[in-house]
Amino acid sequence: MKILYVAGREASYSRTRIILRALTDMGHEVVTVLPPDRSFKNYPRLLWQTLLAAPRCDVVLTGFYGQLITPVIRLLTWKPIVFDMYITTYDTMVFDRAKAKEGSFMAWVYGLSDWLSYKAANISILDSQHVIEHFKRTFKVDGRKLRRLFLAVDDKAIYPRPPAEKSSDFLVHFHGEYTPFHGVRHILRAAKMLENEGVKFQIVGKGITYEEDMKLAKELDLKNVRLVDSVPYDQLAVLMSNADVCLGIFGENTRASLVMTNKVIEGIGMAKPLITQRNAPVQELLRHGESVYLVDAASPQALADAVRTLKNDPALCQRIADNGYQAFKDHCAIQKTGEALQAMFDEVTGKTRT
Repeated sequence: MKILYVAGREASYSRTRIILRALTDMGHEVVTVLPPDRSFKNYPRLLWQTLLAAPRCDVVLTGFYGQLITPVIRLLTWKPIVFDMYITTYDTMVFDRAKAKEGSFMAWVYGLSDWLSYKAANISILDSQHVIEHFKRTFKVDGRKLRRLFLAVDDKAIYPRPPAEKSSDFLVHFHGEYTPFHGVRHILRAAKMLENEGVKFQIVGKGITYEEDMKLAKELDLKNVRLVDSVPYDQLAVLMSNADVCLGIFGENTRASLVMTNKVIEGIGMAKPLITQRNAPVQELLRHGESVYLVDAASPQALADAVRTLKNDPALCQRIADNGYQAFKDHCAIQKTGEALQAMFDEVTGKTRT
């Protein structure tokens, strides 16, 4: 097929890069309409280019962040639209970043953007069945146009490899944008509990809660934590290769109960044992004690205990790593993403394959 891919994030953005790989690996001809950066000021140009390109394509695939452009694209073309919604504006702005309270006018505006984009698209994609059910309840829709597609990562960068450096200490790795649902402060407190047990942490990135978390790190006077600024994706994989365990998320807000997150998939994609918060989306893909080690939300003690358990049980560590990687290959490889998108394109265009 000839696919028009329109996204609000640049070609180097991880989700954009992964979808493009999945499409081209499946043999599609892809026409891209992408911005140079994440600024909303690019959107008028994106829409103009979409108007010109859509008549020549079979399907329009809108990507992240598409809530503002998908409804307008529906006005510009009647070509089938598949919307890679990925995350909802409402959940992000209300439950994670607390930019509006439930029931407020701004919360209604954020929710409206999700509802309109859902109505405009023939199919919308979310990353877990749990979030699909949440979407149906929140926006009072039947959900017939929603599809689950587990997150994928760039397996040309994220893949199992020997460590670039090996330390005598047990190394625990976290990376992220310090958004509230990540719960970095709980990681820091867990690190303090393990300070004298031969455990070190490397924490990579910067973001919303960075200043607050750095203040806490200073107060704790941490001796076993290495802080690293954001790094290019290929360098991130090198840092992950050095780790004995990778971390997911640990925040206590509602958003944390609704997400899978890239770092979960990246951890299992590196064949590393993963520790993350217990929530329904993760448990659609992974099983506690078999392919992941799950802990209670917002509990530094539970996280510290989990790290200690894996450090002292190499066989458990290896089993979780191996089974997590198998789950990655079965559900989260780019090939699986491409096959799932192909099925959606066939559905919206009325084509069948044998």
